Amino acid sequence: MAKIEKIVLSYSGGLDTSIILKWLQETYGCEVVTFTADLGQGEELEPARAKAEMSGVKDIRIVDLREEFVSDFVFPMLRANALYEGQYLLGSSIARPLIAKHLVGIAREVGAHAIAHGATGKGNDQVRFELAVNALDPSIKIIAPWRQWNIRSRMQLLEYAEKHHIPVPSDKRGEAPFSIDANLLHTSTEGKILENPAEVAPDHVYQRTVDPVDAPDTPEIITIGFERGDPVSVNGKSMTPAALLTELNGLGGRHGIGRLDLVENRFIGMKSRGIYETPGGTILLTAHRGIESITLDRAAAHLKDEIMPRYAELIYNGFWFAPEREMLQALIDQSQTFVSGEVTLRLYKGSASVISRTSPLSLYSADLVTFEESAIAYDHHDAEGFIRLNGLRLRSWAARNGR
Repeated sequence: MAKIEKIVLSYSGGLDTSIILKWLQETYGCEVVTFTADLGQGEELEPARAKAEMSGVKDIRIVDLREEFVSDFVFPMLRANALYEGQYLLGSSIARPLIAKHLVGIAREVGAHAIAHGATGKGNDQVRFELAVNALDPSIKIIAPWRQWNIRSRMQLLEYAEKHHIPVPSDKRGEAPFSIDANLLHTSTEGKILENPAEVAPDHVYQRTVDPVDAPDTPEIITIGFERGDPVSVNGKSMTPAALLTELNGLGGRHGIGRLDLVENRFIGMKSRGIYETPGGTILLTAHRGIESITLDRAAAHLKDEIMPRYAELIYNGFWFAPEREMLQALIDQSQTFVSGEVTLRLYKGSASVISRTSPLSLYSADLVTFEESAIAYDHHDAEGFIRLNGLRLRSWAARNGR
């Protein structure tokens, strides 16, 4: 095997990746470049720089990816109304290909032979990172310490940290903490009591949303503007993608919107339970379906709903850069040509409800659906032939079965 002379590590600055950083330096005896992605996780990222410097890292990359994350990954996904297993808004799944893209880009820039990540051998993220790297640059070696080292327990992890003088926060010394992933789209929490799906999640698990019971007793009305399927404004104010999602996160969180307690099927074959909070994304999904309801042709809308589970599954399983996802994306994006207008929603006690929608490109015709006299010629007798033709096979079926 060719000697690895430089590694790019996806580095959060937390305990696990700090240990991984030291293990890489010790195991491979080469330079490690750290890459920390700012995806709007709401944490101060400069401490990650300080920890990397303490470990002797010379090349430290902390990159603000919030706008790219929302505009190039979240919004294309929302155009599809993507939900994994009908519920999950894919907050973790959609972040991994972006991180992988930048890991590969930095590796190419600095001449690194390998990239490393801190995903465990039981989860989905290892698959997502590595499939993305396979698609972007198959020549780059992937190092997954959790599948390679001999650390098999939390106690061994802490012993390794103490042996190598890696600071261990006091909250990491007791029982295993919750596993938390956060970005601008969502927060997910797993582990501890949540590993028993029969247990009710404690209140302190929720970080972005108030309990709907405690949300304001007065509804809040907001209007979201769309252009070609993407949200562009809130209450008439134009915003960048990241700023818009941030604004909706605040509004949704205040009203307890976007909570999900889910037992899902991981790609690798096991079931897991997680608590997800996606306040802004939940509002956007509802609003997007609202504007599509008046701007999409019926057959186009139904086709989108048919392919959505497949599209969502591709993202969940790590195939963002696969040709079939890109093919589906082209179809989805074509469908959004006329999806422009405004949707007004009521935010109240955990729900976001569409209460009105308008578009200069609407297919809705009040003259066609009115119970009053219509200006558009519509012959009610045409419906008789329509029904009779659609009932032909049913009459044949009934006759055969002796009805």
